[in-house]
Amino acid sequence: MPRGSKSSYTSKQKRQARHIESGYRKRGLSEGEAERRAWATVNKTTGGGNRSGSGRRRSGGASSSKRGRRARKRP
Repeated sequence: MPRGSKSSYTSKQKRQARHIESGYRKRGLSEGEAERRAWATVNKTTGGGNRSGSGRRRSGGASSSKRGRRARKRP
């Protein structure tokens, strides 16, 4: 898959990116920067597109935005 191709993303991820991008555009960012940030946000929250192969994180795990909220043991 060439870089920049969004064909491996689900329709839900594409919809999320459009919505996030429109929010960035309303805040005054350029079109390119808004799109870049929107896809970075989608990748962070969902783990990217539908990729196959080994090394993929197990499904059902906490997303990156929720991992920081886990209670940590204090000594």
